[in-house]
Amino acid sequence: MTRGRILLLAAMAVLVAAFFALDLQRYVSPEYFRSQQAAIDAYYRAHPLRTAALYFAVYVAVTGLSLPGAAILTLAGGAVFGLVWGTVIVSFASTLGATLAFLASRYLLRDWVERRYGERLRPVNDGIAREGAFYLFAVRLVPAFPFFVVNLVMGLTPMRTATFCWVSQLGMLAGTIVYVYAGTELAEFRLSPGLVAAFVLLGIFPLLAKRALDWIKARRVYARWRRPARFDRNLVVIGAGSAGLVAAYIAAAVKAKVTLIEKERMGGDCLNTGCVPSKALIRSARLLAQIRRSEEFGLKPVDAEADFARVMERVERVVKTVEPHDSVERYTRLGVEVIEGEARLTTPWAVEVRTASGARTLTTRAIVIAAGARPFVPSIPGIDEVGYLTSDTVWGLRELPRRLVVLGGGPIGCELAQCFARLGSQVTQVEMLPRILMREDPDVSALVAGRFAGEGVRVLTGHKAKAFVAEGGEKVLIAEHGGREIRIAFDVLLCAVGRVASTAGYGLEELGIGVTPARTVGTNEFLQTIYPNIYACGDVAGPYQFTHTASHQAWYAAVNALFGGLRRFRADYSVVPWATFTDPEVARVGLNETEAREKGIAHEVTRYGLDDLDRAIADGEAHGFVKVLTAPGTDRVLGATIVGEHAGDLIIEYVAAMRHGFGLNRILGTIHVYPTFAEANKYAAGAWKRAHAPRGLLRWVEKYHGWMRG
Repeated sequence: MTRGRILLLAAMAVLVAAFFALDLQRYVSPEYFRSQQAAIDAYYRAHPLRTAALYFAVYVAVTGLSLPGAAILTLAGGAVFGLVWGTVIVSFASTLGATLAFLASRYLLRDWVERRYGERLRPVNDGIAREGAFYLFAVRLVPAFPFFVVNLVMGLTPMRTATFCWVSQLGMLAGTIVYVYAGTELAEFRLSPGLVAAFVLLGIFPLLAKRALDWIKARRVYARWRRPARFDRNLVVIGAGSAGLVAAYIAAAVKAKVTLIEKERMGGDCLNTGCVPSKALIRSARLLAQIRRSEEFGLKPVDAEADFARVMERVERVVKTVEPHDSVERYTRLGVEVIEGEARLTTPWAVEVRTASGARTLTTRAIVIAAGARPFVPSIPGIDEVGYLTSDTVWGLRELPRRLVVLGGGPIGCELAQCFARLGSQVTQVEMLPRILMREDPDVSALVAGRFAGEGVRVLTGHKAKAFVAEGGEKVLIAEHGGREIRIAFDVLLCAVGRVASTAGYGLEELGIGVTPARTVGTNEFLQTIYPNIYACGDVAGPYQFTHTASHQAWYAAVNALFGGLRRFRADYSVVPWATFTDPEVARVGLNETEAREKGIAHEVTRYGLDDLDRAIADGEAHGFVKVLTAPGTDRVLGATIVGEHAGDLIIEYVAAMRHGFGLNRILGTIHVYPTFAEANKYAAGAWKRAHAPRGLLRWVEKYHGWMRG
């Protein structure tokens, strides 16, 4: 740091220290102003210019040094100078002080920040270079952060000083007027309609400002498009998966004119390649595994084998049976216009649809994008040459792979790896991370991995796939583990390393609708894109890729799209459960131990082992556990994880507890049918209660009972 910077920093530190050490903040307090108001008014009448100059200097010093008291000084300015001159003086003083803080931050810290975090800050700096004036105006108009923080942070960006100055002046003006006006009313020290109005303005100003800002943003984003004079429809939904179906259903239910467009199959991934077929396959594989355990249940040994082609035909039948629930015919009966074709956004209010019979354009007040996601296939050398299946294409198999490599240790990879192993494949599961099911706690991963090993699945964690080759007439995966090269021969590769949102090919790029770092469509808390009338929900929007969260989001998207002019609803992700349907099942809601530690959230852990549960013992499924995180000293549930039989069903009690605000005491006081797996939740609550029993009181109760016995 240069000598000049050191001297400036030292001077600022001395001034700030003196402000607090000498208790100078008392001079910028309501009490001081109230006690000295008469003297200040008299001095102002005698020396108006000197008073204004002194006030101006104090205001600049307070804001320039980022000291507390600017709000009180603003009110005082209104009380002393009146609305017009108070506004003028405060407006220029606040801008000058903010600019001094901005320049000090830039001079003292910007070079150091750029050297240390330059690469990480490049996207931020690029955004400031393009839209910095608008961002600053938005923050000034609706103070999402304290103004002194804005001054210091903006000094670290490439924003020009002149831009910072004039945008700050303009952006703070409306708020300054409101505060100064409140000060003029406070000067009278009596309740008046004007004072009430001032406080009402102070309360509603951020809301009004945000509405105004939304209007300005909308004007900017719509500027290059011509809005139709009238619309054919209230809503067009792109994509007929879980999110799209629910959005269209809601629109039809409230009598809106809605069109649903799907280019492939109704029902989307869930019906055709995800939830429904995978659970049908899991059921067949599970039954086969149970048959092989016949001796455990007192039955004669049974030598059962899978007829893989028939198993997959059953999966197909299950999909066909469920299919009418999501069919064109059903949704047409519900009042939805369904078009089987390819959609493309051409303007914020127009969707072009290409069908076998040609193309046409629909105009609509609002659009919901529910385009879903697709399997992600990493760019690993040789993967295209050896060929691969994904969770979309695996359902076409009719011959059981002899040696199957499953790439990926997430929920999809784990479910399918166990299924194929039970059906007779030699399965090797390859995961780059230290353990499978990485989003769960280590003890959960270990329990599932242990079961996999017992069923013949070769689980290779910490193995990074480097290349695929065909050599000696067979396919080989070359992986790296601990600095060594591992070669894994296989016949079929199943790639299950995750899914990526479908964001290309239907006009987002042309409209300028961007994607997030997670490669999902960017939305705000109301699920709006940069165009307020275009919404996104489901897998294409994230942050979760579950059928139930897609449906959950679809409600918000549809209701906001249709009624947002009256009232908007923020999408609520406060209580999101999920389950992985391996055997044992893994279900979770809220925090787990790993997340609580990483986030520094204080918690207590209560654990109940299912090996103690009567029904689990009777069913031969006495493995797994219920683990509940609570706030220290209370029964409030922060999260729960269940591993074991029916975990996906059992977790609902904790979902309800978190959603509706009841704790473990209520669960303990609820009658649960005996003998059921649901009792595990009650016993977990009982374990928490025992750990929090009032020891001192129990000692006195013990003495009381002894006394009663004589």
